[in-house]
Amino acid sequence: MAGRKVPYDPATANLLCYASAVPSFLDGSDTPRAYLERCLETIEALEPEVRAFVRMNVDGARQAADAASARYKDGRPLSVVDGMPMAIKDVHETEDMPMEVGSPVLKDFHTGWDGAAVHCLRKGGALILGKTVTTEFAFAAPGPTRNPWDVSRTPGGSSSGSAAAVGARMVPAATGTQVRGSVLRPAAYCGTYAIKASYGAINTLGGFPSAPSLAHLGILAGTLEDTWSTAYYISHTAGGDPGHPSLGGEPTLPSANKPRRVVRLESAGWDVTAEDTRAVFEGYVETLRSKGVEVAGRADDPDVEALEHKLRELPEVILLMLTYEGRYPLAVYADRCPELLSERVRERVEVGRGLTPADYAGALDWCHAFRRQWEAMAGSTDAFVTLNSIDAAPVGMPVGNSIYGELSSVVGVPTLNLPLLALDEMPLGVQLLGYFRKDWELVGTGRWLAEA
Repeated sequence: MAGRKVPYDPATANLLCYASAVPSFLDGSDTPRAYLERCLETIEALEPEVRAFVRMNVDGARQAADAASARYKDGRPLSVVDGMPMAIKDVHETEDMPMEVGSPVLKDFHTGWDGAAVHCLRKGGALILGKTVTTEFAFAAPGPTRNPWDVSRTPGGSSSGSAAAVGARMVPAATGTQVRGSVLRPAAYCGTYAIKASYGAINTLGGFPSAPSLAHLGILAGTLEDTWSTAYYISHTAGGDPGHPSLGGEPTLPSANKPRRVVRLESAGWDVTAEDTRAVFEGYVETLRSKGVEVAGRADDPDVEALEHKLRELPEVILLMLTYEGRYPLAVYADRCPELLSERVRERVEVGRGLTPADYAGALDWCHAFRRQWEAMAGSTDAFVTLNSIDAAPVGMPVGNSIYGELSSVVGVPTLNLPLLALDEMPLGVQLLGYFRKDWELVGTGRWLAEA
């Protein structure tokens, strides 16, 4: 497919940063309305090729931008997201647009209500500009979105449109969701920052039901500052999921915090990772060592070797869990309108029907034991680094291998994509993982890695 192709260099990518625009809004040299219009100009120029959006509400966003501009003129912005153009992954309910989740089963499905995160963004003055493309039910058939750096390549999935919109400088930030890597991999493919927060820290209510014990809401943004401030704002206004506290720390980006020791993980992904991808990552690991960070691997520490051994079992466990937990409503759709489902969805439904409560109980026991094993590393290790994908974004529409993203969903720990590397003039992300409910600390480490 011929079309847009822009060589990616992490040092010069220069995606949008909303936080840096706020001082200009306050001194009157710029306005949220003018900022929005610049975003719309980019969308008009690139959307025909990138195809990040499935729906847009431009009139509503302009009205909200005018209201935000008036508040900044008076020196009274509502929040850190006041006036920020936001793209919403089409798995969240929005009062002004349908939620179709990439499937004809839900065509024009419209509750008329905002999901929890969208409601709080809107109340804080954010401009809900549009709904972004996702894969079928956020895991199956890909949508039409293309990678903003090379439209012959995939943006990843399932937060495909959100990653592409941020990577194309259409918006400074967007929401994503993850069960199996659907925030981290698209961010890695499209060269954006992203956070998949600790499990339960950001309210997921008001959207399409996915595998509940694995489902996370994430934020993709052009800068780490916007990533953290947006995630923190949602978490502290909408709260966490029931039974879980909001994000810890402060609303502003933490200071850079150099790690003393990080663990380099291979996981089950290393065996299927392309040689050139391995070489770029190994070069990055050596860079960390050259800056005085101890980097330990499986050959250096028996605890790391034990962790790696368990990681070989993880893909089978997560597939069982998400298939069992995702039986409803997919089984209902398969009974009523199987002709509207892709073969992959129908196959998952059939597998789910064959799983038993005992199968699921065994997977839960495995997860509980694995999480204890992970947390036991906290006394010796500050963070974990690995890849977010087995390669740069592949040519064509397949959304890529999810294997590197599965770990963070199962263990439920905070995880970042840091767009620090490149391969074949395309983005290649570094995955940084921490410890449960230590998101603030991990972001400080991520800032050091990004600045170092």
